[in-house]
Amino acid sequence: MTSVARTRSSAELIRAEEPVLAHNYHPLPVVVARAEGAWVEDVEGRRYLDMLAGYSALNFGHRHPALIEAAHRQLDRLTLTSRAFHNDRLAGFAERLAALIGLDMVLPMNTGAEAVESGVKVARKWAYDVKGVPADRATIVVAADNFHGRTTTIVSFSTDEVARSGFGPFTPGFRIVPYNDLAAMEAAIDETTAAVLIEPIQGEAGVIVPDDGYLAGVRELTSRKGCLFIADEIQSGLGRTGRTLAVEHESVMPDVVLLGKALGGGIVPVSAVVARREVLEVLHPGEHGSTFGGNPLAAAVGSAVVDLLETGEFQRRAAELGVVLRGGLQSLVGRGVVGFRSRGLWAGVDIDPDLGTGRDISERLMREGVLVKDTHGSTIRLAPPLTITADELRGALQTLEKVLVQGA
Repeated sequence: MTSVARTRSSAELIRAEEPVLAHNYHPLPVVVARAEGAWVEDVEGRRYLDMLAGYSALNFGHRHPALIEAAHRQLDRLTLTSRAFHNDRLAGFAERLAALIGLDMVLPMNTGAEAVESGVKVARKWAYDVKGVPADRATIVVAADNFHGRTTTIVSFSTDEVARSGFGPFTPGFRIVPYNDLAAMEAAIDETTAAVLIEPIQGEAGVIVPDDGYLAGVRELTSRKGCLFIADEIQSGLGRTGRTLAVEHESVMPDVVLLGKALGGGIVPVSAVVARREVLEVLHPGEHGSTFGGNPLAAAVGSAVVDLLETGEFQRRAAELGVVLRGGLQSLVGRGVVGFRSRGLWAGVDIDPDLGTGRDISERLMREGVLVKDTHGSTIRLAPPLTITADELRGALQTLEKVLVQGA
């Protein structure tokens, strides 16, 4: 008799992870087995509305048909060559991504952290080769409460002690100034400064939207002081805020744009440094690389992502649905919500601490069929797929209201 393997329950699968997986995450106790669009389904068949979208990696929803088709088509042809050889998908991807962003050249990588690391290396090389900074003296100005990734160099300029503690010694060469403070930034820039690296909107910090004029001020300041402006658009970019890039809200063009997350369509990790020619031309063969960066499968999926963004549909959806999101949250202020910040289809929501921590609220929402993620204290983040409907979004907001009322 042929035995049929029994499907393990959510609780069993969660317990099975404990002894074999490093405990570097504290996920909500839901085990996702299937997904489509803005919805996911757990092992037992319970459905949940995904209001996190993989921290913006799933801007186009789960398994978008055009992206799945592009991946399937490429899987049948070629997946990897390494950059030891050319492949027939990379040139088109780079051409179209550079055109979409409005810059000249592309350095393809895999993860967001790799894009940030690559941006740091490129900025330093530019400082030595173009600006004339003495060897090993280049500095980069960053903002407090930033989140750019988890590598050793990146956590060296984090102000989050949970991310830093126990991982030193740290990489030197970074100057940290308060976010949204142009005077402090100007004071930190000197003749050794290679670049200013900031998130146009700080995601992990709680969707912190800077004052109007801040990004334009960073652009003016870096141009005047002769250093690069690097915008980390890994979470904020590719439609999330109602524009292709968040910097477009102030009609600003950085020298370097860092992309990731949504660039892989929720299928494969794809990231990129997109920059002016003068900047990326400082790299020469052998100085930087990635075995998987620019692989044909990634290029095929990335090109399909560019296809979707070129229509402008998803930017419009984020802007229009952002009005619904903002209106719904505004109606909850004073009724469990003490404040919020939003831009497009992205919000950081501060819950009354008397009602629970952000984790508490996230677990209560999960039990009601809505998935969100907490950040610091009693703040939760909302970043649903841009494919969500207005009715689905309103339903999520009504569920949040229900949870807050129950907790009052």
